[in-house]
Amino acid sequence: MKFFIDTANLDEIREAYELGVLDGVTTNPSLMAKGGISGDEKVKAHYKSICDIVDDKVSAEVIATDFEGMVKEGLALAKIDDKIVVKIPIIRDGLKALKYFHSEGIRTNCTLIFSAGQALLAAKAGASYVSPFIGRLDDISYDGMELIAQIVHIYQNYNYETEVLAASVRHSMHLLKCAEVGADVVTCPLKVITGLLKHPLTDSGLATFLADHAKAAGK
Repeated sequence: MKFFIDTANLDEIREAYELGVLDGVTTNPSLMAKGGISGDEKVKAHYKSICDIVDDKVSAEVIATDFEGMVKEGLALAKIDDKIVVKIPIIRDGLKALKYFHSEGIRTNCTLIFSAGQALLAAKAGASYVSPFIGRLDDISYDGMELIAQIVHIYQNYNYETEVLAASVRHSMHLLKCAEVGADVVTCPLKVITGLLKHPLTDSGLATFLADHAKAAGK
């Protein structure tokens, strides 16, 4: 399973990269705004800064909702760096844009997926990734993990190359469940990834080892 970090914060991206577990980054206009990054040129420069940190796969989202606008914005984003993956919403013109970018050899991440039908359409249109939103589905009393499993099963039935990128992953149990059902990628805050490190027996065991070492060393 690949781990992406969902943020626009360069310090968090560096930390995740230095941990040796980072495979990519996803971000969006909301995360950019949260980081105080606004204006087309500043946003593009920030994407470039992210690309300079990671090895590959930086999802950059278009704002337009019409085909021509998405193509124009997507091409501009793709020119920033070869690591850019153009993020496209699952709407009618979005499908057309996915097909266009696929024909041009530009990777795409189809976002705002909330049903298996949407994921099936995105795969047929040539999306490199689809992003089903687990947490947002849970918020409306729908089992987001069930959707991940359903999409994984459908893609396996027909050998689609599109990867399932589980999004809106809010805690470590979400991440582990995604691994169990076969999601190709998860994208989440850094704290969700580092949460996998935590176990009370690890903490107590380490404390015991250190105490025993101190005794043996006569401290």
